[in-house]
Amino acid sequence: MGSPNRNIASVLLFGILLSGVAHAQSARTEHTYQLDDPANQPTATLEDVSWLVGDWVGTAFGAQIEEVWNPPSAGSMVGLFKFFEEEVGFYEIMLIVEEEGSLNLKVKHFNADFSAWEEKTEHLTFRLVAIEEDAIHFSGLSFYRTGPDEFVGYIAMRHGDEVREEMMDYRRRGSD
Repeated sequence: MGSPNRNIASVLLFGILLSGVAHAQSARTEHTYQLDDPANQPTATLEDVSWLVGDWVGTAFGAQIEEVWNPPSAGSMVGLFKFFEEEVGFYEIMLIVEEEGSLNLKVKHFNADFSAWEEKTEHLTFRLVAIEEDAIHFSGLSFYRTGPDEFVGYIAMRHGDEVREEMMDYRRRGSD
């Protein structure tokens, strides 16, 4: 049997891969949405999501997480994510990019040894579904600002035939 980190990472990747499969623009789970018609993607800029900028810590999937988002520049925002218990389970490199008048979140995953999950030229793309004053909704992934130094993320994950959401709880590093 694999390590708990590797098992969680496998379930996470499977859930992420399926979260982009959608048949309509509608609610995916209680807190996430989906988009299957790119013509319905809203107009947005990086300034609309700039509240993500910062150094964040928290919990998800029963372990610790760290996430850093750099300020917008050159049409993108770069983010780094680390999932760990006693050891690192996986890493992500993330980009929010302005494309065709909207935003897309692109993610590439890496094992603890920095070997990639996706093929060399591949990555996952979460298309923007909607932006609210204190929420950002990508297809299958939503972020809700709950205070000036905290937010909650939800990701739609498939477990067998069931789709459920998993929560990620973030607070700005040093805000305790």
